[in-house]
Amino acid sequence: MSMNSFGHLFRFTTWGESHGPALGATVDGCPPGVPLEAPMIQQWMDKRRPGLNKNTTQRQEPDAVEILSGVFEGKTTGTPIQLMIRNTDQRSKDYGDIANTFRPGHADITYHQKYGLRDYRGGGRSSARETASRVAAGGVAREAIKQIAPKVQIKGYMTQMGAKQIDRARIDWDQIDQNDFFCPDAEAAAEWNDYLAWLRKDDHNSVGAIIEVVARGVPAGIGAPIYAKLDTDLAAAMMSINAVKGVEIGEGMAAAALTGRENADEIFMGNDGQPVYSSNHAGGILGGISTGQDVVVRFAVKPTSSILSPRKSIRMDGSPTEVITKGRHDPCVGIRAVPVGEAMMACVILDHLLLDRGQTGGVRGQIG
Repeated sequence: MSMNSFGHLFRFTTWGESHGPALGATVDGCPPGVPLEAPMIQQWMDKRRPGLNKNTTQRQEPDAVEILSGVFEGKTTGTPIQLMIRNTDQRSKDYGDIANTFRPGHADITYHQKYGLRDYRGGGRSSARETASRVAAGGVAREAIKQIAPKVQIKGYMTQMGAKQIDRARIDWDQIDQNDFFCPDAEAAAEWNDYLAWLRKDDHNSVGAIIEVVARGVPAGIGAPIYAKLDTDLAAAMMSINAVKGVEIGEGMAAAALTGRENADEIFMGNDGQPVYSSNHAGGILGGISTGQDVVVRFAVKPTSSILSPRKSIRMDGSPTEVITKGRHDPCVGIRAVPVGEAMMACVILDHLLLDRGQTGGVRGQIG
């Protein structure tokens, strides 16, 4: 299978399957001299790993990352960094019943149609387990960003579970790590907890979510026109995450309901001699290039297709059947998608910082 790599100058390739012995990422293009040790990456792996609480899959994986190459005496060498995460809690027997059956909502049928075979144990490469590799690569990107643009902060959080949305007047970044949902609204998190418990235990169902990822402190001027737009690569990065079905930058789809006067972010000179904006409908990007405002990306994650409710489907021989998906699955895969979105944001921001350094050397047009 081709097309397993992402990025331009900072580029990573993910490998491995959900029920194989291990999975990981090969990271190339990381600048030399960046301090890097496994615990620096592990802190992000621990946010994504399964089995953290009752609202995620109960598969127990430590997701301990191992650095096999590209680091010497605690610093990157500029050569490929090989990261490995061993699988320790596979239960492949849970998938024996669907070896010859296509699960509705899964990639089983399309993988078979394209390749003529598929790894039915947890979905193989189509499994959300692949995202552990991305989080590891994102951990490397974060450490490199600290050296190049130390003011950059990246934070992701859930803004919606099913039809239940946060109240943006109550957003508090300090609340994000205080609940199971990476939710910045404490009241919404409490409501989501009761709702998901009912959905999982009584309704045997799952639900989708919307995740927002913000990068603060991104310098103005990264990105490029047309085919290397910052928002183009961010959209591709988020859309490549398994189960994502929609991506927005800034105001996104809601911009279609605005007038030109409402949508245009007015510009003023700040007291520090730098431009300031009246609003951020553009999501921190104009013409594919960062403005210096918060870069805001939002993506929608579909409901987990693996549910205990019976769904109609077909077998490989074309005969009809009914499928109940056993195993251990997230009732809302959007929860663990938050650190994945953060990781992809970090990889894209670093990639464009490096691209800009190579093209302009950091030279900027002067205002005032």
